[in-house]
Amino acid sequence: MGNKPENRITIEYCSKCKFMMRSAWIAQELLQTFEGDLDEAALRPSLAPGIWQIFANGQLVWDRKTERGLPELKDLKRRVRDIIAPEKNLGHAETVEPTPET
Repeated sequence: MGNKPENRITIEYCSKCKFMMRSAWIAQELLQTFEGDLDEAALRPSLAPGIWQIFANGQLVWDRKTERGLPELKDLKRRVRDIIAPEKNLGHAETVEPTPET
């Protein structure tokens, strides 16, 4: 592959929690969004209860327990972009929606 470093996404999920389908969907979305920038998306089943973590090039991007839930796709795409393709414009996912005032 020349001198270009390979970019890799790994999604580790609790197989008992039935997170496989969501993990596969997110992997597909990331492969499509980062076509040409992302070389691989891997799904890694885990027996650790409740685990759902996403790594980009070995860096933790999302941890369900720390973040207290699963990500919005556009938030996840921004975090992945910042690691694998910082110059990439994500179009509509680029804008951060304002939080409603209470």
